[in-house]
Amino acid sequence: MIYLDHNATTPIADEVLEAMRPYLGERYGNPSSNHDLGRAAKQGLEEARGRVAELLGALPEEVVFTSGGTESNNMVIKGVAYSLAEKGRHIITTAVEHPAVTNPCCFLIHQGYDVTFLPVDPTGQVNPGSVKEAIRPTTILISVMHANNETGTIEPIEQIGALAREAGVLFHTDAAQSAGKIPVDVSGLNVDFLSLAGHKMYAPKGVGALFIRKGLKIEPFMHGAGQESGRRAGTENVMFAVALGRASVLARERMSEEAGRIRYLRDRLYDVLYAHIPGLVLNGHPQARLPNTLNISLPGVQGGRLLDAVPEICASTGAACHDRSVHLSHVLAAMQVTEEIGQGAVRLTLGRKNTEAEIDTAAKMMIDAYQKLRGSSCDR
Repeated sequence: MIYLDHNATTPIADEVLEAMRPYLGERYGNPSSNHDLGRAAKQGLEEARGRVAELLGALPEEVVFTSGGTESNNMVIKGVAYSLAEKGRHIITTAVEHPAVTNPCCFLIHQGYDVTFLPVDPTGQVNPGSVKEAIRPTTILISVMHANNETGTIEPIEQIGALAREAGVLFHTDAAQSAGKIPVDVSGLNVDFLSLAGHKMYAPKGVGALFIRKGLKIEPFMHGAGQESGRRAGTENVMFAVALGRASVLARERMSEEAGRIRYLRDRLYDVLYAHIPGLVLNGHPQARLPNTLNISLPGVQGGRLLDAVPEICASTGAACHDRSVHLSHVLAAMQVTEEIGQGAVRLTLGRKNTEAEIDTAAKMMIDAYQKLRGSSCDR
């Protein structure tokens, strides 16, 4: 199997597995307990928090552990909405966000909030000027993803954050896809909140984190005891937090070297496919794009049919939660991609263990499958 679906999930790194093992056994204490086992668990938890903070350029006390990107996004969007309801009920986001952002926003619409979904250009980027124009006196939150999960397009977060700060509006970015792949610095991005997901950066599924800028308080998403400084109730999952901390260290240490190697492989894959498939279309920004992400449309062939013809390749036709869907994804639709081109979309996302030989093999298999599918369709 050739795994090219790293934007859907990543394998757990060996070093992360090793960091987790003690917490499956002897380090089983509750971090809130005031005895040796509890203090050992607490130490592991806080060391992990510091490692995540270092990846983000944040303070440890600004990091809250969650169950993943979806919870982090819900925690921000609903928490800000409920905390600032008296100030205003207007939220700004984009038409290409992950459902973990769009669906909480739609939920709030049913509760009387007003949400502006800004359009994007054909590369998938939102215009910062459009964000500025959309801000009202009643705007309480702007939420724009850092990088798109389907196309890899990177949004102008720094500029949007500066506009939000100037207007006195809180700003959130969903960095589930970007964290660990490209530098993510909360100060440089001018964000008040940032979400990340462990399983996108070689940690387990079921763990994530939320950056909340120091001094900001929002209504907790989880109510109960006072864990996570009262921001997220429930006994902490120490083992998974430790895993995310170790994954953050690996990401920080290896990011620069890995990004260059993976970008080379991604571009090699694209160049070979482009040379052999006339009319191949690149979906997403040609430069401002995650180094591992290649979203292409193959003319005259449905993306799902192509992937079915090469079961040795693990990839997606779009976001994993819409995989093999026959309708145009909301991201491609927002980018004004036509139905015909969008039907042929395939998302190929590379990772640490992909090799040049794998990429060459995958390209050959996809080209052969495409030519066979086109030949059979022409015969009909």
